[in-house]
Amino acid sequence: MEFLSAFFWEWTDYGFMRLALCAVLLMAPLYGLLGTMVVDGRMSFFSDSLGHSAMTGIALGVLLGLDTPVWAMVAFGVLYALLLVYVKARGAASTDTTLGVFSATGMALGVVLLSRNGGFARYSNYLIGDLLAIEAGDLAAIGAALAATVVFWFAAYNRLLLLCVSPALAASRGVRVRLAEACFACLLAVVVMLSIRWVGTLIISAMLVLPAAAARNLARNVRGYHGLSVLLALVCGVVGLLLSFAWGTASGATIVLSLSLCYALSLAKRRRGA
Repeated sequence: MEFLSAFFWEWTDYGFMRLALCAVLLMAPLYGLLGTMVVDGRMSFFSDSLGHSAMTGIALGVLLGLDTPVWAMVAFGVLYALLLVYVKARGAASTDTTLGVFSATGMALGVVLLSRNGGFARYSNYLIGDLLAIEAGDLAAIGAALAATVVFWFAAYNRLLLLCVSPALAASRGVRVRLAEACFACLLAVVVMLSIRWVGTLIISAMLVLPAAAARNLARNVRGYHGLSVLLALVCGVVGLLLSFAWGTASGATIVLSLSLCYALSLAKRRRGA
């Protein structure tokens, strides 16, 4: 009974929970939309690498003496994403090898810089995030990122879809392949870096991949795929947040577990229908 009370109505007494719910309602469609392209473009390692590089962005913000490292993280994330796209296009090594190297290097460099003189403990919360620490002013940044993503989606979705099917086909249809890849990578980098404080470097990739992966197992067309991805992100985000309050667990990780369960159920349904 105590659990049900906490899940259904006790959380409404707390301002930080109301703010966290608003953040989930803004972040979920953001992850749901971007995740479809991450899954279709086989970019899950790409988003994971971006998340790990956030540690270096934080370190740069600290070294520059910024009050908050978020803008240093965003700037570094964009540069890092463009470098990833460039190295990947050169084809000197396989994509997974390139991303693995960049991911490990970005995380290691950030940890080394932040751990000087034993100072890493102050920044360890960036590893798992803290959605309940979100403030009213942060919602504006998330809302702006959502609006930018929607505009970008309407303007560039067809080109990105062709790019996912075949870069050669996209180029034959007049798509500037490298520019399209770079623009999407930069948008993804901005969203990931803005979210790190609340989601955490360790699970940001799961937040992007799981809703789209589950929707892909269930959808019958492209419109349904996108709609389901956003819907699943919303439902699992809200349920995971309320469960974390009732259980006293980390909100981001609880949301990911909700998404993982949803993905497992979608996979089982797909296999039954096969």
